[in-house]
Parts: sequence; structure tokens; C-alpha cells
Amino acid sequence: MKLVKSLFLGSAAGLAAAVGAQAADLPVAKAAAVEYVRVCSTYGAGFFYIPGTETCLRVGGRVRAEYSYLEPTTRANNSIGFLARGRVQLDARTATAYGLLRAFVRMEMSRNTGVYQQTNSGGAGTSPNIAQAYIQFGGLTAGRTTSFFTNGDIANENWGTLRFYDYPDVNLLAYTFSFGNGFSATLSLEEGSFATTDLANLAGVNAGQRLPDVVGNLKYAGTWGSAQLSGALHQIRSNAVVGGEYADSELGWAVSGMVNVNLPMLAEGDALWLAATYADGALGYLGFDPDISVGIASGTVLDAYLGPDGDIETGRGWSVAGGLNHYWTPTIRQSLFGSYARVEYGTTAPSADFTEWRVGSNLIWSPVSGLDIGVEALYSNLNPRGIVGADDDDAWEGRLRIQRDF
Repeated sequence: MKLVKSLFLGSAAGLAAAVGAQAADLPVAKAAAVEYVRVCSTYGAGFFYIPGTETCLRVGGRVRAEYSYLEPTTRANNSIGFLARGRVQLDARTATAYGLLRAFVRMEMSRNTGVYQQTNSGGAGTSPNIAQAYIQFGGLTAGRTTSFFTNGDIANENWGTLRFYDYPDVNLLAYTFSFGNGFSATLSLEEGSFATTDLANLAGVNAGQRLPDVVGNLKYAGTWGSAQLSGALHQIRSNAVVGGEYADSELGWAVSGMVNVNLPMLAEGDALWLAATYADGALGYLGFDPDISVGIASGTVLDAYLGPDGDIETGRGWSVAGGLNHYWTPTIRQSLFGSYARVEYGTTAPSADFTEWRVGSNLIWSPVSGLDIGVEALYSNLNPRGIVGADDDDAWEGRLRIQRDF
């Protein structure tokens, strides 16, 4: 029995050794290498490399809650409003032999009621929006982004509307030439401001679009701030037939100078900005929508209109705006801002001349990075001129805003 047991154990040990030797000869499957996300510090905080690529990506966004009061003119008017807005944005950048390749997308959706609506129906509005979507490749910019008519370095913190070209997003195709030492120039073809062109008042209607707005700028940016000179051409066409012929097309135009000056001698982050704009036949570049109102005073802003002889007559206007941003403490800042605008037409125009001025201030507390809690008050006055019985009027509005950027 002992002999049998010894033979069995010896055979088992030999078989195990043989199997182990054969297993050692087999290929061993290695675990896949783990590719960790790498931080990309080339383009600032928040960027990381997309695994397996040399493209840096930043995911960001914003949540805004805002509550507004607007002085009503009648009992039927809303005087309060609520707004909630969400934003998600992606910024992808890759260094190439031709320069930076960048793709940027910003998506927003708002839910608003009351004074944020165009009517007094009391309903709510939801507005999904592709606010920006563009590609940059070297000096080329294609897609939807901020118009190159404005100086994007202006540190305006106003929430209410001022009359200057205040960061509008438009569809465009542009090229920027960089000359070094802070100097650059941009030529841009843009969808433009067509909203204020109205030729329907004297037997005319707008004709189809044939040319984009042509926008150009010259810019200098340095440690002290930045300065920009901008210009725009805007085509005006009528489909009306007068004397058997179409009215000749006209070119509206606008020019603007904008400057932003850093004031670190007052406090870190302080800045002063100024903007002056003149427009002839392109009043959208003053920051106006077609219909304006303050209290019971109202007006219509026209790029152009048809005169009695069938010729296109243009509206003219100018505006000046400015603001000062001051940090009382590293977490508390205040802005004071205002604008003045004047629009004039000929004696046969279907709309009246008017002046408008606005002034306001806000106070913002940022207890932690990326969080703003603030209030703003804005006073506005509209004065139609040349209309019998049309008086000027003014109004107050206020906002409470809580905003988180990430």
C-alpha cells in the first residue's frame, strides 16, 4: 500500500512539473497599457490632451439665474421677469506647421418669462441657441463668432443695453494679419446687421441680399490696454419700381474707434473703456434694433427709406459710450457705464429723429473663483424729436444676477 501511494504521488508531481514546463513555453498576454489623461498647459488652465492625440481640449460652461424689474407704463405691462440660462462650450486646439488649429462651440439655452419676453402675454420662452461655432486655422476664422467690428478686449461689465456695438455674434469668414509688436488687421465678410433696413414705408420693399457686409479693423494690443479702428460697408437694395425703374442700390457705412485702458495704479483689474461710432445707412452698428421704446416714448430705427422721388435715402446717427471698472477689494468690484446716441433722418422720412441716453451701475461680489453675485440699476431716456405731441420718457430697470462660470 505504501508502495502504491508513493508511485501515485511521484507520478502526480512529475505530471505537474511537465505541465508547468510546457506552460512556461506558451506566450503570455500582457495587460494593455493604461493611457492617463495628460494636462495641457500650453493654452492655459483647464486644457487636457485628448487621449491618443496631440489636441488639447477644454470643457467649460455657465449657469446664470437672473431676476429683473422694469418700470411698467400701464397695468397690462409686466414689471418683473425670471431668466435661467445654461451654457456648455468646447474649445479644441492643435499646434500645426501652419499655426494654431482651433475649433470652438458654445451652446446656450434660456428659459425666461415676464419682461424678458417681447409681449405681455405672461407666457414663457425657451430658446436653444448655437451662440458660437467657428474654426480658426492660422489667420483664418470661419463660422459664427463675435463681429470683428468690435474690440473684444473692451472690459465692459454692463448687463443692460448700451448703444455701441456690444459683442454681437454673427456668421462670418475672416482673415487676420498679424504684424508683430501687438499690431494686427482683419478683413471680414459678415452677415451684417440687416434688421434695421426698412424700405416698405413709401411703396418700397427690401430686395434680396447680394453682398455680405464688409468689415475691417486695425488693432493694437499692449500691456497698457488696446485700441481699435473699425469700418463696415452695408448694401441697401430696394425692390420698388418708381418711374419704370428700380431704385439704385446704396452703400451704408459705419466707422468706430474703441479703446480699453488698464488702470492697475488704482487697483488690480481696474480698466476704463471708451467707444465712439458714426453710421450712415448702417444704424445696426450703433447697437439698435428696428423698434425702440422707453416708457411710453417709442421710435423706429431705419437704415434707409424711399424718398418721394423714389431714391433711397439713408438714416444717420452717432453714439458715444464708456465705462469704468473698479475693484474695491479682490472679491468686490463695481462698474459705472453710460451711452448717448442721436439718430437723424431727412424731412420726408417715415420715422422721427431721436436722442437716447442711458446710465447705470452694478456691484458684483465674487466670494469664490467663478461665482458672481451682483445687482445692477439702469436709467434710460428716449426723446423723439419733431413729432407734435410726442414727449420724451424715461424708465428704471434693475437686475439681480447669480452666475457660475466653469
